[in-house]
Amino acid sequence: MDSERKSVRVTIYNQTYTLAASEDSSEVEALAASVDTLMTEIARHTGSPDSTRVAVLATLHMADKLRTLERELTELKARVDQKSRQFSLLLDEVVSA
Repeated sequence: MDSERKSVRVTIYNQTYTLAASEDSSEVEALAASVDTLMTEIARHTGSPDSTRVAVLATLHMADKLRTLERELTELKARVDQKSRQFSLLLDEVVSA
């Protein structure tokens, strides 16, 4: 089923963008608000109003966060696989007993 694309206007770091969203527009608005908040905080902490610099630093921050989450997900999957194997062995013992 094709989702209907909707136009969503958001403001990120004092710039207004019109985005085409195929998902819930409130989700796109929430993401934009999150990016806006991050960029505003970075600008405040660095003292730099340069939007390119702030955008690059925000992107690096999000990339680091993504890498951390990917690492955690990989570790979680490994633990789930290990527990699944353990449960499978226990189940085999119970069934063959």
